[in-house]
Amino acid sequence: MTAPDPMASLADTEMLTDALARVFAPWVRELDLRLLEARAGEVTLALPVTSRHVHEGGVLCGQTMMAAADTAMVLAVMTRLGGFKPMTTVQLQTSFLRQVAGTSGAARVVARVFKMGRSLVFGEVQVWNADDELAAHATTTYALL
Repeated sequence: MTAPDPMASLADTEMLTDALARVFAPWVRELDLRLLEARAGEVTLALPVTSRHVHEGGVLCGQTMMAAADTAMVLAVMTRLGGFKPMTTVQLQTSFLRQVAGTSGAARVVARVFKMGRSLVFGEVQVWNADDELAAHATTTYALL
């Protein structure tokens, strides 16, 4: 068995970081998502919790978590494709399990590709709060265009 090529993982990280800066709509880029970890079919992002995304109840709003989940899954698919290819979200079903406090600093978003076909990709996204509790869980389907 051969050791993983450290340059390959560096290239993937650079590709994903570049994608965060240019592929997504300006309002998604304003989420300021940061790549923490990436491997084939899986990415972990930091989602900063800012006052802009905290609703009147003092917690991170669901719309922000869903946008972060959708973005993370696109990046996870990119790790399998070797770069960005046009795709569209077919289904993003999200269950909100716990709050992410508006003062928590950041949430962790983990996206995993479960099955990748020629035209459809199925995956899962988890959003973890600062106490390392599962705050949201999403299942996803994407169509490769």
